[in-house]
Amino acid sequence: MKRILSSLSFGLVVFLLLTHCSEKDKSENTASDGNIDIIAYYAGDSSTFKKYPTEQLTHIIYSFLFLKGNQIVFDKPEDSLTVASLVKLKKRENASLKIILSIGGWGSCETCSEVFSTEKGRNEFAQSVKAILVRTHTDGIDLDWEYPAIIGYPGHRFVPEDKHNFTLLVQTLRKTLGDQYEISFAAGGYTEYLEKSIEWNEVMPLVNRVNLMSYDLTNGYSVTTGHHTPLYSTPKQLESTDHGVRYLDSIGVPLNKIVIGTAFYARIFNQVDSMNNGLYQSCKFKTSIDFKDFKDSLQDFAYYWDSIAKAPYAYNAAKKEFATFDNKESIAAKVTYVKEKQLGGIMFWQLAGDKPHAGLLETIYRVNRPEPLSSPSAPIGQ
Repeated sequence: MKRILSSLSFGLVVFLLLTHCSEKDKSENTASDGNIDIIAYYAGDSSTFKKYPTEQLTHIIYSFLFLKGNQIVFDKPEDSLTVASLVKLKKRENASLKIILSIGGWGSCETCSEVFSTEKGRNEFAQSVKAILVRTHTDGIDLDWEYPAIIGYPGHRFVPEDKHNFTLLVQTLRKTLGDQYEISFAAGGYTEYLEKSIEWNEVMPLVNRVNLMSYDLTNGYSVTTGHHTPLYSTPKQLESTDHGVRYLDSIGVPLNKIVIGTAFYARIFNQVDSMNNGLYQSCKFKTSIDFKDFKDSLQDFAYYWDSIAKAPYAYNAAKKEFATFDNKESIAAKVTYVKEKQLGGIMFWQLAGDKPHAGLLETIYRVNRPEPLSSPSAPIGQ
């Protein structure tokens, strides 16, 4: 009888350990199987995403929801229909796909600093998040507050207390949502944000990942051209994907919770001198264009490759215009970087900017999984 009880006790211990590991995996992202999370932000309507190979994604982050008072809300009724259409993908072709709701974005978090500064505001927000996740059958929340404690969108409030209030917000969300739902946040990929906006040691144990916005490092406010989404720093440009990752690693952020960003769009600057083919020259921002439009919009540009930054750029001498962007080569380098460093994954802004066929998403997928796209990883039922 003792032997039987001993065996039962041993079995119970094993079961509890396995259960504990399973529960732990809900809040910790890993890339231990050699594959990475591939995360798309999506700001389109209820049909555009159907053009794209969404079976190659692990997450779609619908962007954006907004604050109304202390509550998270859809901007308009059509947005909730879009989310419902995205959720249907889980039944049709990708059972493991997670649909995440994102709040904020550039210019759309005007009251975040004020709302999240009080316990009442944080609690009411967290309760509204849980209610909307349950109602929409979605899988988590992504916080895109641009930015806590430092200047973001012109005119939006920011105060030093935002940094700790963000920690309190994440704590409240995790307490309210439990481990059933994912929590992530979009982080500025540049030094000022990394150093001043987040209490990393307090926040990271509570979230599934940080989505590092390692793009717009040269942006609409820049007066000197540079790479807006380089993999590596150069002697003339410190800010880069690798710089952000190294900083986070140096302060103890788990590498497998870091997701780096890629850009499915170019930034165009004019009034740019031809020296160095327009790179690191004075400029004035002109516009942004999606990757799917590169062929037409950049057809008169000469293309170049920065072998240090692992980043492409282009220059139009006749118009004195400079373009900075990601392409298939730089995207492939980033996926390889993620896998070599065992990071959590790669994300991009945004899906609707890609080409529906033979685009940047397919490049990410192919480099992540070297086997042919017609392999068993194809949509369920095919």
